[in-house]
Amino acid sequence: MYFYDLLLVLIGVVILILGVLIGVAFLTLLERSILGYIQIRKGPNKVGFFGLLQPFSDAIKLFNKEGTYPHFSNYFCYYFSPIFSFILSLLLWVLIPYLFNLIYFNLGVLFFFCLTSMGVYSIMIAGWSSNSNYALLGGLRSVAQTISYEVSMALIFMSGILLVMGFDFFYFNLYQNMIWFIFIMIPLFMCFFSSLLAETNRTPFDFAEGESELVSGFNVKYSSGGFALIFLAEYSSILFMSMLLVILYLGGYSLSLLFYLKLSLISFLFIWVRGTLPRYRYDKLMYLAWKSYLPISLNYLLLMLGIKVYLL
Repeated sequence: MYFYDLLLVLIGVVILILGVLIGVAFLTLLERSILGYIQIRKGPNKVGFFGLLQPFSDAIKLFNKEGTYPHFSNYFCYYFSPIFSFILSLLLWVLIPYLFNLIYFNLGVLFFFCLTSMGVYSIMIAGWSSNSNYALLGGLRSVAQTISYEVSMALIFMSGILLVMGFDFFYFNLYQNMIWFIFIMIPLFMCFFSSLLAETNRTPFDFAEGESELVSGFNVKYSSGGFALIFLAEYSSILFMSMLLVILYLGGYSLSLLFYLKLSLISFLFIWVRGTLPRYRYDKLMYLAWKSYLPISLNYLLLMLGIKVYLL
């Protein structure tokens, strides 16, 4: 019996990973189509019906290209950091508070912070092991940015944790039956959304990949499979962060069409921001993290603490 339970969990995880990869494929198609509309040009519309097969043809092209690696790179670290990054981004998905089959986490928030902190190492090692000044500079900027925004993100999380009094994502589902947390924490929602943009290295915080001055940042020396894995890891993280925002502030997880519509809306916001906002200056980014988001999240934490003590 125990063997069959394990087999069911394994099958569930495989289906989840396949679902995430297909979701990532169509997220890239959605992004390219929306950016096409924003810039008044055609998006990918040739391969398949309305370009639906474009992501799959891109994946086949990327993985079939010749893999190059720099002569003076640290080959082992250079080769494995994209794989490590991709595995971490897929591991995040076991945190979905499913009501059936998969692994149950009663300390899901802590596991989430462990994985996102580990993601910093993959970026740092990818930039360092390429043995390129551009890659190293991009990696260092990305690490500084990610660490800065993790602090404010953790403090924003703390307000939600105080309300539900637990580290389990399923509690957020239970406590939002009557009212969504966005209505009582809208400033935190805004801060959290922009922190997620910084955490996933998206515009207007894409300093790690600022093409104009860094020539694509830490991944500049990667090609074919390595580049594809970094790309997949980034978009998988975007999809997960969108889901996280829905779980924390927009009613929690539920197996309904509304949940997936909310998830699609937040993913659309990630793309919309990329199409409309220019890149921030680096010192402004740090100012925003340490002098704006940190005080707001600390004050909100004190407010939530006061409400909790008053209600008790």
